[in-house]
Amino acid sequence: MNNQIVVAQNNMKGLLNGELKGMFRNALKENAGPFMSSLIDLYSDPQGSLYKCDPNDVAMEALKAATLKLPINKTLGFAYIVPYKNKPTFTIGYKGYIQLAMRTGQYKNLNAGIIYEGMELEEDYLTGTFAIKGKKESNQVLGYFCYFKLINGFEKALYMSKEEIEEYGRKYSPSFNSKYSPWQTEFDGMGLKTVVRRLLGKYGVLSIEMQDAIKDEEDIQIRATINNNANKTVLPIEDKEVIELPIGEDEVVNVDTETGEVLDGQMDVKDYENIKAPF
Repeated sequence: MNNQIVVAQNNMKGLLNGELKGMFRNALKENAGPFMSSLIDLYSDPQGSLYKCDPNDVAMEALKAATLKLPINKTLGFAYIVPYKNKPTFTIGYKGYIQLAMRTGQYKNLNAGIIYEGMELEEDYLTGTFAIKGKKESNQVLGYFCYFKLINGFEKALYMSKEEIEEYGRKYSPSFNSKYSPWQTEFDGMGLKTVVRRLLGKYGVLSIEMQDAIKDEEDIQIRATINNNANKTVLPIEDKEVIELPIGEDEVVNVDTETGEVLDGQMDVKDYENIKAPF
């Protein structure tokens, strides 16, 4: 373990022994200890770059996960803290969204999965769902689906191809190209998350915490879209010579006050003052 990692680890430990410790305890009660231990491990992971971020910023992003009672262990896939330009961002995984949805008690069935080569979708336009036919023939991924049915009988499904998911990630995730991003390390998980979040966000029953989580991610997507499109349009500016009119100190250009047309001749300063302040 290099010195930078050791320093980062000690900095995070010091923070969590201060007032932040009480904040995590308020959110997680008896589970605060294991959660803070996982945060220290995550922050000091030499395989990642989170340790380059400010520990206070990382801890505050982790507190968002603690408030939602979602673990931040990357292998579990419930929630992530992703570094982008040395700034951490909390994001929920597809398992986290399913967990939050099931807590509402409104879902009878909720499932997300991968469509592989050999499998086909048969859409039912009447119900807004589809049937999956065929069997997996290889590990080639074709797309991702999500389906839910509420206890009141309402059901809905969504499918997106792998190409659509990749386009979506490139457009809306500021950290898409980072080698530490889940989009690069766990693409299937992010594909599943995308269909789950989009389907639930549009048609599902959402708790207040789910609404807040979706809104936070939408805000990130809006900022990413702005940043991706900023300064891409070059406005043509003609390079023309600026001509200065020889006007004396006591002279003012004579302009028609109604049309804005520059008239022949120049106006005396006294006449201009009378027009400018007639009363």
